[in-house]
Amino acid sequence: MVYEQRENSGILFKNKWKKEAKHPDYKGTINAGGVEYKISGWVKDGQNGKFLSLALQPADEQSSPKPKVVGGRDFDDGIPF
Repeated sequence: MVYEQRENSGILFKNKWKKEAKHPDYKGTINAGGVEYKISGWVKDGQNGKFLSLALQPADEQSSPKPKVVGGRDFDDGIPF
């Protein structure tokens, strides 16, 4: 069955690739205002019981780290040495 995502809705699935505690318990996608996001969720314990903590990331954003900025400029300035 294919899930058709409508605007201002989303879906979460149990993360079957979780290997460390910092990895999310649930992962999925959400469409908010016509923009696609990746969504991650962690089950946590609080004063009032268990709750779900969520984080959003733009769907088109790469998961690779961004280049470091040194002195207000990108470190990779195109100089080949």
